[in-house]
Amino acid sequence: MQKENQDKNGENEALNRADEIEKTGSVTMESGRSSIHCLTIVGQIEGHQVLPPQNKTTKYEHVMPQLAAIEEAPDIDGLLILLNTVGGDVEAGLAIAELIAGMKKPTVSLVLGGGHSIGVPLAVSAKKCFIAPTASMTIHPVRLNGTVIGVPQTMTYFEKIQERIVNFVCENSKIRPETFRELMLRTGELTNDVGSVVYGKDAVELGLCDALGSLHEALSCLHAMIRDAKAPQTGEETA
Repeated sequence: MQKENQDKNGENEALNRADEIEKTGSVTMESGRSSIHCLTIVGQIEGHQVLPPQNKTTKYEHVMPQLAAIEEAPDIDGLLILLNTVGGDVEAGLAIAELIAGMKKPTVSLVLGGGHSIGVPLAVSAKKCFIAPTASMTIHPVRLNGTVIGVPQTMTYFEKIQERIVNFVCENSKIRPETFRELMLRTGELTNDVGSVVYGKDAVELGLCDALGSLHEALSCLHAMIRDAKAPQTGEETA
């Protein structure tokens, strides 16, 4: 009877976990070492405008309270962020990145496939950033959809937004501002576009990401960070 109850509890837990992944793109993983929340940020970052239903999106109004809940949850030790983005709303993406950067709990990001535009600030916002060897990061200037008023103030507005992105990326990574701006404004690399594509090894050498790696390396790093964070609490006091 007890074994049947354990089996049912296991099945219910698996169903709840699958339901959580389907609804929120996230799941809390518990092991003997620590409890880690895995958050996926994929597709386009949806901001104040609702995108068409056929677009794969990450909604900022879902992610932001989720991050606050993770930071406050006593049963979650760290956060793993899986990234595969194609850009999206700059303000919404930057808001998510600012929240991640402001978390006290250990955070590790892993760029898989590609991190496009606003995906770069999201990647570097974690305390440690990994990139798969075959993944890429696309860096280009800020754009604006819709009606643009042709006045000098519009260009000033663009410059200020772009400077916010540059400052955030450089403060949360090891890349130099002049290097990041040069990558952002490079010509001749992207077809009919301005900017550049940086692949795994180059992203590490430039200082955008901390290390090459995939899931195993990212999880190992996060477990080590969690262990170090817990160490002072469990250490013995000496006179």
